[in-house]
Amino acid sequence: MKQYSSKWRGSSRAGKQRKWRVFAPSHTRKVLISSHLSKDLRKKHGRRAFPLRKGDEVKIMIGKFKGKSGKVTEVNTYKLKVFVDGMQGTKKDGSKYNVPIDPSNLMITTLALEDKMRVKALSKTATPVAVVAKAKVVAPAAGAKK
Repeated sequence: MKQYSSKWRGSSRAGKQRKWRVFAPSHTRKVLISSHLSKDLRKKHGRRAFPLRKGDEVKIMIGKFKGKSGKVTEVNTYKLKVFVDGMQGTKKDGSKYNVPIDPSNLMITTLALEDKMRVKALSKTATPVAVVAKAKVVAPAAGAKK
């Protein structure tokens, strides 16, 4: 049985989708732990999403903690989950535990940019929104009617 294929492009079968995520190699898992950037970060860096890292500040968009913000305390690449500071549940015995949150339910509000490699990766594919907007303006065709 084939464990993982980089050439796989999708399936409507949920089991195949889960299997692809479970057996994905670490360089692919990094991309799977990405979240959307806030509107101001999106405008500043010219991209919609970026991989999460410990120290990023995020806002929870969906779920039990919707609307709350906090810092990422842990990124679990094995389970593809993120732990946010202050988001805890209570067990029956009264003890607290950190609630794992899916990265797709988060929005990055502040990036942790202490790592030079991360700054380089952020600027590598960045195209400012103003440049993209100017490029989309198309002149009318020469033979077009007015």
